[in-house]
Amino acid sequence: MSLAYAESLIRDIPDFPKPGIVFKDIAPLLQDGKAWRAITDELVRAAAPMKPAKFAGVESRGFLFAAPIAYEMGRGMVLIRKPGKLPAETVSQEYALEYGTDRIEMHVDAVSEGEAVVIVDDVLATGGTAAAAAALVEKAGGRVAGFLFLLEIGFLEGRAKLGDRPVTSLFTY
Repeated sequence: MSLAYAESLIRDIPDFPKPGIVFKDIAPLLQDGKAWRAITDELVRAAAPMKPAKFAGVESRGFLFAAPIAYEMGRGMVLIRKPGKLPAETVSQEYALEYGTDRIEMHVDAVSEGEAVVIVDDVLATGGTAAAAAALVEKAGGRVAGFLFLLEIGFLEGRAKLGDRPVTSLFTY
């Protein structure tokens, strides 16, 4: 199964969620077991040199990629969620949106001091969410070993917000 085939399953949805936006719909890729395995295998290969102890999946589609990668590599998984969704004590991080701010949270005990964590999400756009996730890991004492994304919207230059840490995006638009 080729990555080119997997990428061909990502469809464009014009004017979603608002006029002028072309949404990259990954649902058809996820519906194809062989394509999903191909991208998971490629993300595992990309993660290996980062030597992570854990993978942090960003709500919600980041969970879809972080979980099988963590499983395949025999590593733990950390949940980074919207406020109020985690039951134990959390650490939170605010980040800027186009108009306003948002916040994400993680359990305070999700990572140990110095533990290497790879942050996983489906899309790298402006980089705000990924940078906030990195700040959460660091607040909890972890070390961000890198970032993994299925796809990247290159013209938004989100990669620039992630510093000099390794960033892998399987597909760039």
